[in-house]
Amino acid sequence: MSALPQLPLPANLLSQEVLTNLDRLSHGLDGSALYWLSGYFAGRAAALGQSTAPALPTQTGTESRARLTIIYASHTGNSRRIAEKLKADAEAAGLAVRALAADTYPTKELAQEKLLYLIASTHGDGEPPDSARALFEFLNGRKAPKLPQLKYAVLALGDSSYPKFCEAGRVLDRRLTELGAERIQALSELDLDFEQAAADWRKQQIDEARKHLVSAAPGLRVVVNNTQAATFDREHPFSAELLSNQRLTTGNGWRDVRHLEFSLAESGIKYEPGDALGIIASNVPARVQAWLQWFELDGGTAVTVQGKTQPLFEVLSHQRELTRLSRSLLGRIADIGQHDALKQIIANPELLSDTLKRVKPLDLLRQFPARLDAQTLVDLLRPLTPRLYSIASSREQVGDEVHLTVAVDPDGVASSFLGATEPGTSIRIFVEPNQRFRLPADSHRDVILVGPGTGVAPFRGFLQQRLALGAAGRNWLFFGAPRLREDFLYQTEWLDWRKQGKLQIDVAFSRDGAEKYYVQHAMRAKARELYQWLQRGAHLYVCGDATRMAPDVHQALIDIVAEQAGQSVEAATDVVNGWLQEGRYARDVY
Repeated sequence: MSALPQLPLPANLLSQEVLTNLDRLSHGLDGSALYWLSGYFAGRAAALGQSTAPALPTQTGTESRARLTIIYASHTGNSRRIAEKLKADAEAAGLAVRALAADTYPTKELAQEKLLYLIASTHGDGEPPDSARALFEFLNGRKAPKLPQLKYAVLALGDSSYPKFCEAGRVLDRRLTELGAERIQALSELDLDFEQAAADWRKQQIDEARKHLVSAAPGLRVVVNNTQAATFDREHPFSAELLSNQRLTTGNGWRDVRHLEFSLAESGIKYEPGDALGIIASNVPARVQAWLQWFELDGGTAVTVQGKTQPLFEVLSHQRELTRLSRSLLGRIADIGQHDALKQIIANPELLSDTLKRVKPLDLLRQFPARLDAQTLVDLLRPLTPRLYSIASSREQVGDEVHLTVAVDPDGVASSFLGATEPGTSIRIFVEPNQRFRLPADSHRDVILVGPGTGVAPFRGFLQQRLALGAAGRNWLFFGAPRLREDFLYQTEWLDWRKQGKLQIDVAFSRDGAEKYYVQHAMRAKARELYQWLQRGAHLYVCGDATRMAPDVHQALIDIVAEQAGQSVEAATDVVNGWLQEGRYARDVY
């Protein structure tokens, strides 16, 4: 065992006597033990209130950059969680590492990076998350540097039922190669059931990082990890009592929309308006029975999941996705049943996506019959994942409660589960932070809120927060739904706030007139005033459907800027995208 490396230290940080004692302490210890000690001392530092490690001078400029950088582009939090776990893995391995959201990464540093891991989600029509747009534009623009010194790997997350599966990750991987970077592992593309594959990927990348970082900058590294795991999270949810389950729409309304209230008493859970609440739901019994009957299976049949033997009924109820079909399941059905038509659907991404959107899972399976045994069925089905809903309350207003606005879908997992749940029942929940969807720090700023249907949910929380804290800025809500009498969600609250002079509201009820009238039409009708608010620094928020509403609202915003500013559509597009990148224009779309 060699003596402790002689690293330069800031004056008066450690005495020679302490260094000698540390040398004796470390004598004979292997790498694992030394890394454990580094974490022990980091914990002692945290207990003393030392939140960051002191900057240690390095012997060469090369060593200062011998670190792993992780960039994540997250939409619902999955990429962020993988990045955080990868960072923790790297710290446990004694590697110098940092993890940054795409919108916080300083692109000027890219030319100096040596080892870079990127984790990117795809949403919409192959789009990167809004938080990553600036990074993607930089990489694809003229200012992107050549990167011959860079080694990298990309993990792409997506949904194979969409035509442009993992497109954001593919774009990153392709562009980095074009800039001269060296790929140390082929692009990894993960579907909705990504948890185990992501864990395997993390392990592989830590092994790669050890090779490149240790050879690039040998010597002692002490990594301080001050990230404290939440008391309750996705892996360790809180069992919250459902206090209220109230219908907001009338019996003839557009959909059965519920207002749900959960108790957070004694949980210590905190959230901010704009965050999402994760619901760990189960498939309703009728859905499970329908699957068992179609495949002629007995719910009591023993099956094995991750080494644990359980009854088939329990697995289908709590652990398997029955509302979304996987490509692998359809592939097996096509092979067993010799369904050439199904094979043609699977081979065409756009046709597959359209089929999965239009046709219910069991109806599709009935169209292409095949029989599977219990274990094969369980192995081919995706794991049942939590569902996220925008929080519809502020703790400043409701205290130890959290509220949701949920449209019950009989063919959905969590919404049908919640719709059928009686008050007094406990439901497992967790909070998924959404840092990109926050009220402006300056409470004097005006806010413009565009939320048709259940997309209005987070804006109820926004307004509760603003009013409870006495924000000086003005509030303007654009709300849309099919019909005024049946579907005006939270009508009494909005109108009370308007009466008090605290809210300006414009509505669009698409089926009450001779022609369809949506929120984007209401925005265009108030184009001049809307532009004036934006010119004075207002923040604009959009929540709801990503496929039609969000693009229509985005285009309406561009047209309004072009018209009111007398600019070209191209120039107005740059203005709007600039607001998006700087966070003045934020979207929570799904």
